[in-house]
Amino acid sequence: MSKPLVVNTPFKADHVGSFLRPARLKEARLQFENNELTADQLKQIEDEEITKLVAKQKEIGLQAVTDGEFRRKWWHFDFLGGFDGVEFYDTDKGLTFKGVQTRAHGIKVNGKIGFSTHYMIEHFKFLQSIAGDAVAKFTIPSPNMLLYRATIEEGIYSNQEALLTDLIVAYQGVIQALYDEGCRYLQLDDTSWATTFSEEGIASLKEKGLELDEALALSARAINESIAKRPEDLLVTMHICRGNFKSTYITSGSYELVSETIFAGLNVDGLFLEFDDERSGGFEPLRHVNRSDLSIVLGLITSKHGDLEDAALIKNRIKEATKYVPLQQLCLSPQCGFSSTEEGNLLTEEEQWSKVQHVIQIANDVWK
Repeated sequence: MSKPLVVNTPFKADHVGSFLRPARLKEARLQFENNELTADQLKQIEDEEITKLVAKQKEIGLQAVTDGEFRRKWWHFDFLGGFDGVEFYDTDKGLTFKGVQTRAHGIKVNGKIGFSTHYMIEHFKFLQSIAGDAVAKFTIPSPNMLLYRATIEEGIYSNQEALLTDLIVAYQGVIQALYDEGCRYLQLDDTSWATTFSEEGIASLKEKGLELDEALALSARAINESIAKRPEDLLVTMHICRGNFKSTYITSGSYELVSETIFAGLNVDGLFLEFDDERSGGFEPLRHVNRSDLSIVLGLITSKHGDLEDAALIKNRIKEATKYVPLQQLCLSPQCGFSSTEEGNLLTEEEQWSKVQHVIQIANDVWK
């Protein structure tokens, strides 16, 4: 194995990680589900398409490359289902976005949560093997996605504290295993925070018996303790997402209501934040950033449609953000991935790459 590259911060031009699935991969997965391809045949096609994807990322100038989440149906369920005691299953109905509903899938805890091994470690090993002189960035869901999205079968855990303890230990295990295979850039993706961005979302928490302060403390603890034992040279960032399915979203609202917890209470090295339109609010919450070593990745380029943003406007918005955070702590990226589920957002692959190139060009102009 080649020596892992050192990563101190997110790159000035970075990305969230998922990319549109090519038609060949979509067809292969359908054939596999219809028993027309074997698992080995599907893996071979995945390997070939991921190799092409990594080459494309490097060709256009990205310094961190991902596997595009090409082996996943869902950005979160597929990973969480790899822990001991957690199962991916069909539900009665899907998640509801703005006028769109996902396929009816979910995860349930049917045994004690643990880490003995995880099949996605092999996914990272393949990415690392083809990354070359680029940094192999791996994306996984935050532990909060199990806390807030999983069904817990009766009789498994007597209280939430016991579940959280096992979940944290499992995350510590898989993070160390990824590190041992050469991972030096890990990203946690998390939609649970967005629930706290609006009064409507806070009300939904109360319906589940959670007060806002309690929910924030729980979410922060799950993340901080899960990464507490990470090696010093492992960069850990987090993407705070408002939902991403077929170019729709779930929640709106500023970071203001929970900004102190997010910017002063999370021990990550960088935060990928969505600021692509009015539903995200302004930059004022960034005044709570109180660490000079915390990178803020501004998601100013939308991944939800193909129209390119005005470069001058984006540069002005970056300048506006410097009222609250020094320029050297800022980075630029698309606001979210392009395909959080295998269906993907409503734009073409050509438009997708134009978006990424737009990010790189603007970043090169701003951080000369």
